[in-house]
Amino acid sequence: MITIYHNNRCRKSREGLEIIQQSGKAFKIVNYLEEVPSETDLKNIIKLLQIKPIELVRVNEAIWKENYKNKNLSDAEIITAMLETPKLIERPIVINGNKAVVGRPPETIKQII
Repeated sequence: MITIYHNNRCRKSREGLEIIQQSGKAFKIVNYLEEVPSETDLKNIIKLLQIKPIELVRVNEAIWKENYKNKNLSDAEIITAMLETPKLIERPIVINGNKAVVGRPPETIKQII
């Protein structure tokens, strides 16, 4: 089953969800601002994406700029920041089996569905 970590207030996330809906495949929506992933889940997502934790951070968010920018943070500290403030997590994230993408641009979702 396809899983989308989704924020309905984000246009790119809504476009990504539409792509999944049009695929006709079964999917699950995780509203990650309300259902914050566990540390284990977030680490697994990062592993599936094959990226460093900082690459999943929305570095242009005011919260990031005010509290974390220009600090030398470890991967664990970056993950903690995302868990404490899930708004910092890039979106949408789509997982299908052992494949995952960040849907920016949303068309990249088509690669794994």
